[in-house]
Amino acid sequence: MQRGYRYTRTAPPGGNFDPGFIPELTPREMLALGVFGGKYMTDTVAEFPRNWFARAKLSPQGKDPSCNCFGVLASQPLAEWRRKGWLHPDDPRGWFQWYCRYYMGRRLPQEDQRQIGRWKAMRRHIEQIRHNCEPGDLSCRRRQRQALLQWAYDSRRI
Repeated sequence: MQRGYRYTRTAPPGGNFDPGFIPELTPREMLALGVFGGKYMTDTVAEFPRNWFARAKLSPQGKDPSCNCFGVLASQPLAEWRRKGWLHPDDPRGWFQWYCRYYMGRRLPQEDQRQIGRWKAMRRHIEQIRHNCEPGDLSCRRRQRQALLQWAYDSRRI
């Protein structure tokens, strides 16, 4: 999907995040829990640390809901993201690709602020789960919980 892309790391991996961006999960933790039906990162393994993939739940053949932490699919197809203009040319796979590269130390100030704003907007789902589910009931609102995981919120703790 993206060949020959290069970027400069201007921050240490996992550090110097924007003060308003406090993800609850690292990319490695997200991959181990199961996100995006296991398909998302199957052809970009070489770009990121090998240990991110040691326990990753991946499905190279295609999206598989059983690879997800909550056993459900909770994302729209990439074509829909393109249609809505949510993708930036540097990250043609969207938010998680941006987050992985941000985590590794790449900074694109304008795009970082846009993506952090999108991340913050996901908080509304936390309140919906709190309002509609008993604390700790992981069977309640599984699609919302899965969606939150895919935005680095640990919905298992709600």
